[in-house]
Amino acid sequence: MLNNILILSLQISLLRTTLGGNVLIWPMEGSHWLNIKIIIDELIEKEHNVTVLVASGALFITPTSNSSLTFEIYKVSFGKERIEGVIRNFVLTWLENRPSPSTIWRFYQEMAIVIKDFHMVSREICDAVLENQKLMEKLKKSKFEVLLSDPIFPCGDIVALKLGIPFMYSLRFSPASTVEKHCGKVPYPPSYVPAILSELTDQMTFSDRIRNFISYHLQDYMFETLWKSWDSYYSEALGRSTTLCETMGKAEIWLIRTYWDFEFPRPYLPNFEFVGGLHCKPANPLPKEMEDFVQSSGEDGVVVFSLGSMVKNLTEEKANLIASALAQIPQKVLWRYKGKKPATLGTNTRLYDWIPQNDILGHPKTKAFITHGGTNGIYEAIYHGVPMVGIPMFADQPDNIAHMKAKGAAVELNMNTMTREDLFNALRAVINEPSYKENAMRLSRIHHDQPMKPLDRAVFWIEFVMRNKGAKHLRVAAHDLNWVQYHSLDVIGFLLACVATAVFLVTKCCLFSYKKFCKTGKKKKRE
Repeated sequence: MLNNILILSLQISLLRTTLGGNVLIWPMEGSHWLNIKIIIDELIEKEHNVTVLVASGALFITPTSNSSLTFEIYKVSFGKERIEGVIRNFVLTWLENRPSPSTIWRFYQEMAIVIKDFHMVSREICDAVLENQKLMEKLKKSKFEVLLSDPIFPCGDIVALKLGIPFMYSLRFSPASTVEKHCGKVPYPPSYVPAILSELTDQMTFSDRIRNFISYHLQDYMFETLWKSWDSYYSEALGRSTTLCETMGKAEIWLIRTYWDFEFPRPYLPNFEFVGGLHCKPANPLPKEMEDFVQSSGEDGVVVFSLGSMVKNLTEEKANLIASALAQIPQKVLWRYKGKKPATLGTNTRLYDWIPQNDILGHPKTKAFITHGGTNGIYEAIYHGVPMVGIPMFADQPDNIAHMKAKGAAVELNMNTMTREDLFNALRAVINEPSYKENAMRLSRIHHDQPMKPLDRAVFWIEFVMRNKGAKHLRVAAHDLNWVQYHSLDVIGFLLACVATAVFLVTKCCLFSYKKFCKTGKKKKRE
């Protein structure tokens, strides 16, 4: 009997092993990695074997001891300081040239310089993998079934095609959002779909639509001048004439890290799936010291303050301004901050190097969240129904806060111009005016009222692609059309030619009939 049980257990174990697939990950740094890591953990939970390709100079992506997770570390010529430098330049350039209607052209000019530097790093990463024959042979022998890539770092798609496996993307949005438009073939009507980075909503005035129209064309220009430079690299790497867009258009599924609790209604395609908030989960108990501090707030509750992992400190002047504003509110404040302790710090505020943000936001005593507007933090606030004070600084943060402000769940402040009174009044508004909490709870209900959890949806589509060797049935025929055909310019030209020909023939017939009539009339008069 015991032997039969052991044999059955062994068979079940072997069956579970055979059901598991091999997944290859082409990751991106920063918060992008945190999102991919959540998916990786769930894939491992479902008995899949996951391999992450990571450069030796990676900043945030660090190997773990998990036996089901393999890190293939390849050598690059740069260290962590190079990645840090690129990120630092990106943030500083954005802060110094934040786009507005009057500065948008200069913003794109300055960002083009930073993006070129980013592309240089990206190409070094691509070369380090594609030119490493030993690594490529090892990857081929591993028989991967799908590659999951973050398109911010180009080249994952090239690796997938060289290995002969389908690939998918996971992203919030791509640079200038033109990759989804040009390469994914997603419709972007400028009349009601706000351009990425525009900080506009779907309710636009005439002047807003002018600004939106210009934003789209500037983004198209940036794509043509910067991202198109990858076309020759892709052609050389794949050994045939191709483009970055043509290659990216082969993606089976695009996992978009937002949802309709966050987005404005707009057209998308069947192979675009929304998985916003996939990292969110119910709150766990807080550490005892932190829980005691939260409980000491009484009926007033607490405020959570975090500017994310990228902003570790502030200028002394700005830190004192914020601390003095926080000291005026009756709530206790948990502030994630690694800088010098502000001189104006109130007794109601406690500084932490790190906080369990999701767990605090899910605490019943949390009244408001002061955030930089990162997608991860915003989704945790949506998940738990917490109103926000947004202080966006760079990248998608201004757009994210603009979305929350439009949906009535946030107040926005400008880090460069806000005063102590501005921050105090913003906090008082989101805490004391019921509409902010009501709107935050409404978004929370929308987020939770889904037939499938976002993380489950992401894993389902990865497994779907593995089972079916792709998802070609969801890929629109627009990928097979050139620019002229896509915009029906050939059809319009043909129809115009037909109309012109018809007009010409009718005119000729009329003139001929008229002349004949005139001749007949003159002949009758002479008779």
